[in-house]
Order: sequence, then C-alpha cells, then structure tokens
Amino acid sequence: MMYMPKDKLNHTDALGRNTFQHIGKLDGVKPTPRERRWLKHIERHGPQSSIYLHALTSDTHSCKDTSLRQLQKLRAAGFLRLPPQQRATEHANFNSYIYDLTKRAEDHLFETGVGEPSVRPHGHWVHQYMTACVTSSIDILAAQSGVRYIPTHEILAIKNSSFAVPINGQKLVPDQLFALDYGGSYRAFVLEVDRGTEPKTTTQLRKSYMNSILLYRRLIEQNIYRSHYGLTANLIVLWTFSSRRNQMKFLKMVGQTSGGLQRSVFTQTVSGFDHNWRPPNMLTELFQNLWTGVDGAQFSAKYP
Repeated sequence: MMYMPKDKLNHTDALGRNTFQHIGKLDGVKPTPRERRWLKHIERHGPQSSIYLHALTSDTHSCKDTSLRQLQKLRAAGFLRLPPQQRATEHANFNSYIYDLTKRAEDHLFETGVGEPSVRPHGHWVHQYMTACVTSSIDILAAQSGVRYIPTHEILAIKNSSFAVPINGQKLVPDQLFALDYGGSYRAFVLEVDRGTEPKTTTQLRKSYMNSILLYRRLIEQNIYRSHYGLTANLIVLWTFSSRRNQMKFLKMVGQTSGGLQRSVFTQTVSGFDHNWRPPNMLTELFQNLWTGVDGAQFSAKYP
C-alpha cells in the first residue's frame, strides 16, 4: 500500500516506492487499539523493530504483511519515525525497520490517558536499542506465559525514588530496572547490557566491569536497593553480553569478589550486537533458557 503524493516522486526509488528517507504524508489517521499497543510498547522499552512489534500483537493479528503495512501507515501519518542511527551498519537495506515515537505519538498517548512516565534506555543509540530488545523480549514472552512485566516507573513510584542509586559518593545507574509478577510471587531485576565497549578492570569513577561489580556488591550486601527503591523481593542482577569471551571474563571477576553478590548475578550472551549489528529476532532465550551464574549456578526467569 503506497502513501505517496505525486509531487514527492523525486524522493522515491526507481520504481516509485517509498524510501527510508521519505514517505508521503497521510492525513486523518487515528491509531487503532492494536496500533496503540505498539506505541505504548515503544514508549515503555525504547526503539523497536517491526519483528518485535508484530510479535507483540500476534495474539490478535497473525499476518506479518498486515503489520508491516500498518506500521508504514503510522509512519506516513506522523506517529512513527525511523531513527537514522539504524543505517550505520553493513547491509542496512536488508534489515527490518526500527521504529521510534514522534512527538505526535507521545501527545496521542497522553491525550488518550494511556501514556506512561517511562524510563527509557540511555547511552549510545545501539546500546539503547540492545537494552530495548532485551526488556521487550522478556516483556512479550512473559505475557505469553501469563507473567506480568512491571516496568521501571512503577517500581520508582513505590517511594518516589530516583532511578540512579547513590552509593558511597557515586551513583549506580542500571541500564534498566523491572520486575516480574508470577501471580502474586515477585522477582525484581536490574539489567546491564554490554557490547564490549566498557573497560574491564579500572576502578575509576566510570562504568567498568570492576567498578560496577563493587557498586553492585554494596547495593546487594547493604540492602540499599530495599531502602532506595522500596523493594521487598530479592534483587537479581542480569548481565547480557554480545561476546561470550567477555561474559566469561566478567563471571571470573565476580567469582573473585567475596560476599553475597556471587549469588545474585546471572548472565547470558545474545548474538547480533557486535560491530556489524543488525535487528535481531526475538531474544527468546532470555526468558525461556537458563541464565549462568558463578561456579555454574543457573537461574530461570520463566519460573518463580
């Protein structure tokens, strides 16, 4: 389905189709309940590919081509945009589009009373996107198993606390914070995402493996997460890596750290986020497979 006024043909490809840089304007569009689910999901997690957005609503709409057309419609109507950073990788023309909200979409969610004070991923754009893929995958797969995903802003509202946690004159800022409700039984998580760009051993006041390990050790051992966030459930630290080698280095460093942190840290490696990254398929392993801890310890996010 084309959304392209005749006076914009110079922005299309040789066959007259819409391109990444341009799509014709479409007026009079009002998001459907399904499309509003897409907008809310992006608001909660950050930029999302068409793969994830289709998976989100596959319980009610199974046709992938229809999903792609409706996403194109929302883009033409000014509710969705294509972040240009997704083009900075090899074979970008063959990747699924990654969408983010426009101000019009944010205003629409607010005016319809369904907007959230979401805490979106921070940092370099690809790091943001990897974080969004991790939490989005867990959210979607958990819902399919009857488990409710509790986003960051709901946890912060318990004590009206800040996302950053003050610890001994520093601030610990996780990549994301969430909880899972298994039907009255809860688990709370902080998430860290590593693409291999952080230093390993420095203890300077920057985000490195060593500095993060020391801060998380204090967070867990001194129960700071309980006093700061108001959590009653035990806190689990999930660390996702784009490199298995870095995962093993990190686990070795945690294993050499005394105290209770060793029992609270679990890791997985996900593919697709190295130098030549591309939008991945759903990261089903994050919810369905076991996470690895120190000395072979394992953890499942699927079961309480």
